[in-house]
Amino acid sequence: MNKTNASYLIAAAGVALLIIGVFFIKTMEDPQGLLRALPCICVGLGSGMFGHGMGEIMTRFAMKHDPAAAKQLEIEQKDERNLAIINRSKAKAYDMMVFVFGALITAIALMKIDLTLVLLFVIVYMLILGYGTYYRVKYSKEM
Repeated sequence: MNKTNASYLIAAAGVALLIIGVFFIKTMEDPQGLLRALPCICVGLGSGMFGHGMGEIMTRFAMKHDPAAAKQLEIEQKDERNLAIINRSKAKAYDMMVFVFGALITAIALMKIDLTLVLLFVIVYMLILGYGTYYRVKYSKEM
């Protein structure tokens, strides 16, 4: 499947999820357990998928109709300076996320929220830190 068809498929799946989520929000009376959050997750996921798919479709449409802009965009995406800026901004965001996410977990734990939710946040937090540590070790061996 080429990227254009995948973009249309992602956008269509996003619209479907969005419609399903809104339908369940409007029709379900007194949902219990997971059904309280599932429609909202469908709306959020559907919106994100639709936005991503439509963004890809519009970018391809613009590139097809303006070859000069497409060539300029390709040059900018492959420029080493731009890649260095992007990687540096990701590193700064990761550094900030470690402290903010840790503080959020602490605040949630102090508010005596359900232990399952706190443990879920802690597991995701540890997964992210483990992922960062793995690549730090991997890249230090390569360089």
